[in-house]
Amino acid sequence: MRKDVRILLVGEPKVGKTSLIMSLVSEEFPDEVPLRAEEITIPADVTPERVPTHIVDYSEAEQSDEQLYQEISKANVICIVYSVNNKKSIEKVTSHWIPLINERTDKDSRVPLILVGNKSDLVEHSSMETILPIMNQYSEIETCVECSAKNLKNISELFYYAQKAVLHPTGPLYSPEEKEMKPSCIKALTRIFKISDLDNDGILNDNELNFFQRTCFNIPLAPQALEDVKNVVRKNMSDGVKDNGLTLKGFLFLHTLFIQRGRHETTWTVLRRFGYDDDLELTQEYLFPLLKIPPDCTTELNHNAYLFLQSVFDKHDKDRDCALSPDELKDLFKVFPYMPWGPDVNNTVCTNEQGWITYQGYLSQWTLTTYLDVQRCLEYLGYLGYSIIQEQESQAAAITITRNKRIDLQKKQTQRSVFRCNVLGARGSGKSGFLQAFLGRNLVRQKRIREDHKSYYAISTTYVYGQEKYLLLHEVLPDFEFLSEADLACDVVCLVYDISNPRSFEYCAKVYKKHFLDSKTPCVIIAAKSDLHEARQYYSLSPLDFCRKHKLHPPQLFTCNTAEAPSKDIYTKLTTMAMYPHMTQADLKNSTFWLRASVGATVFAVLGFAMYKALLKQR
Repeated sequence: MRKDVRILLVGEPKVGKTSLIMSLVSEEFPDEVPLRAEEITIPADVTPERVPTHIVDYSEAEQSDEQLYQEISKANVICIVYSVNNKKSIEKVTSHWIPLINERTDKDSRVPLILVGNKSDLVEHSSMETILPIMNQYSEIETCVECSAKNLKNISELFYYAQKAVLHPTGPLYSPEEKEMKPSCIKALTRIFKISDLDNDGILNDNELNFFQRTCFNIPLAPQALEDVKNVVRKNMSDGVKDNGLTLKGFLFLHTLFIQRGRHETTWTVLRRFGYDDDLELTQEYLFPLLKIPPDCTTELNHNAYLFLQSVFDKHDKDRDCALSPDELKDLFKVFPYMPWGPDVNNTVCTNEQGWITYQGYLSQWTLTTYLDVQRCLEYLGYLGYSIIQEQESQAAAITITRNKRIDLQKKQTQRSVFRCNVLGARGSGKSGFLQAFLGRNLVRQKRIREDHKSYYAISTTYVYGQEKYLLLHEVLPDFEFLSEADLACDVVCLVYDISNPRSFEYCAKVYKKHFLDSKTPCVIIAAKSDLHEARQYYSLSPLDFCRKHKLHPPQLFTCNTAEAPSKDIYTKLTTMAMYPHMTQADLKNSTFWLRASVGATVFAVLGFAMYKALLKQR
């Protein structure tokens, strides 16, 4: 909501603009009225909406046209004052003041107007018959009020309406000509309905309505009040209530009713609670809460964030097959202004045989977004209503910032859950195959991937000593001269060469010597396409001798040309090396060490699957 409100009073001379201001301030009619009142500020604690309000007077005798134009441009709301006993001052409202104000304001963001009929104490009749056609002609007119500065009639109401016109404007919500809500308002309220529909059955049941009420207004609805609300909807439309719950149509009808009855503040309270600004756009403060990330730290989702994302998955996995079909995924992202995941995501995470993103793949993609682009993750969680459903101050509560990597190295342990492995190698060495094999895809499945759907990332879980960790593989384009810091910054490096290509290893050797020879980042050489005939490499040292010379683990044979899903052993090794970079190569070569790590992985994978099946049964 706005930090303050600026009200400007304009109108013909002698209609009583200054008297209205002075009567409000002193609560009595002034004996002497100056040509123009000084600007006054009403503190927040004495206004109904708790917002500081500035009231500005205009005097034709004291101010130039230029000064008037400046005041019009600064005003949040303009009161056009006329005298109810002066026909000429009423005519000037349409012949002079409204055209003048419209000329000086942007057509798409017209300032709200309030027509003020002063001196009602001097006449027996009302001016409303004359004023109502004017109100119908100009949509920017919020309301009309008749008052008297002399006997203080409707003075505080006038300034309350002016304040309300700024803080709870009709314009963005409702079209008086069409007598219906505007499309942008319907779109915002539809998103709010979908977020509040916690089980995604298209109905707000009593529990969901109560949660919504408590979230927006800090008080639950009494059972009778709930029934009264539903009865109002039932009386007015046949499909507004279903199975004793409120449908989207019923929800939108209620808000239309609030607006038509002048209770805009109810709808605005809901919209603002769900992050919307005066133009019905989600605010930057809502989507991008402040989150400071020190150097050498990474970003991960915490336990509560994973629980929230699991509930979002469950809500949309209608057929309970632990995967999101294209329609289910589309339904999930209906609360977004655009589709955030392209076809490349299906080649970044695990999918089922139909190519649909699995539960594990879904969480993996969220993990990847949090690690690579935490601001985007905050934005996405904002669209899903994370802070509202989880009752947190903002989405920043979903993020864990890991400690500096140097401290991990000093303490020889880490609390991190996500580890990055950069995969480098000459063109055609098998990097893409290595990434896709991590997602369980053999060569046959990889050949189905379209070139324009290719991804340079792959992420999934591995298990080290029974701990579930995420390994994020990133394929770095083979441009030896222009490897950036981002291309080199990671927890473990994979240097891939094609054993059947005699020129393939040379690239790995050069990259290692230039960038990783004196680095503390663990490196592994992958001898890819090991199902093919091994060619003698043209480099001065054989891959094995190169590894021995630089105290590296021997080249790891790897192929994705298998009948079943390729072996995951190498990925467990990579994660282990990323978790324990301080270990010497001798430790890492110790077969007992690998046996302990991989047995833990196997046991945990079996247990993990059993636990997930149990969870599904509960669901």
